[in-house]
Amino acid sequence: MTTEAVRVRGLRKRYGEVTAVDGLDLDISQGEVFGILGPNGAGKSTTVEILQGHRRRDGGDVSVLGEDPDKAGRDWQSRVGIVWQDESAAAELTVAETVRHFARYYPRPRDPDEVIALVGLDAKAGSRTKALSGGQRRRLDVALGVIGRPDLLLLDEPTTGFDPAARRQFWALIRSLADEGTTIILTTHYLEEAEALTDRLAVITGGKVVALGEPASLAGRAAARATVHWAEPDGTARSEETDTPTRAVAELSRRFDGEIPELRVTRPTLEDVYLRLIGQEDM
Repeated sequence: MTTEAVRVRGLRKRYGEVTAVDGLDLDISQGEVFGILGPNGAGKSTTVEILQGHRRRDGGDVSVLGEDPDKAGRDWQSRVGIVWQDESAAAELTVAETVRHFARYYPRPRDPDEVIALVGLDAKAGSRTKALSGGQRRRLDVALGVIGRPDLLLLDEPTTGFDPAARRQFWALIRSLADEGTTIILTTHYLEEAEALTDRLAVITGGKVVALGEPASLAGRAAARATVHWAEPDGTARSEETDTPTRAVAELSRRFDGEIPELRVTRPTLEDVYLRLIGQEDM
């Protein structure tokens, strides 16, 4: 039976006159990969910091792995892995030295060599951190986040600055961790990343959840009207919004007596839905 890894009700956090989180509710299941989307200043990082006990909330109820992060002790902390936006490894230590050093902080760490292999840094185990590429340093950060065998892994903008190839490799790593049963929460600005990795996601703006669901059906995306695109014989591009795209294509096929030039059928992308939710669809 699936149980809750995270339960949040009415979460609030203010910084002076600024409300960063304003009555936020979340339920995240054990073993789920959950994404949090939102513009800068939406409250994503503050929410993650509260979930891992780094920042105290001003109001609301929070349960993470069955405990209140504000009151949880070292046993609970060892069950939560964190990968911050900023790198945490010392520049002068080698990859192997860094991972082995962090392993000593946990009561039942994974084997450091196994973790180094898991993040794809076998060939760099003897290299100093300062000699690694940006993507390799990020992999080392993930190694430090998982060395303690966390039940929950929090990733805050994990692939910022990655090139496309490094980002795809990182996705494969996250999927392998999820396959092991780790609950993963990630914030990201990359909508393709959210769609590729998450089971469900929340869109936050103004410190509130404005949409919650699976990427394919978020905010009615799956049921949205389709747009059929084609080209007329003279090359003119045409399109038509419809609730019955199959019928529209069949009618075009009869009109063209077979193949329809430049035929495409599209529905709103996750980006389309996201920009509408945060009020920037016309920007």
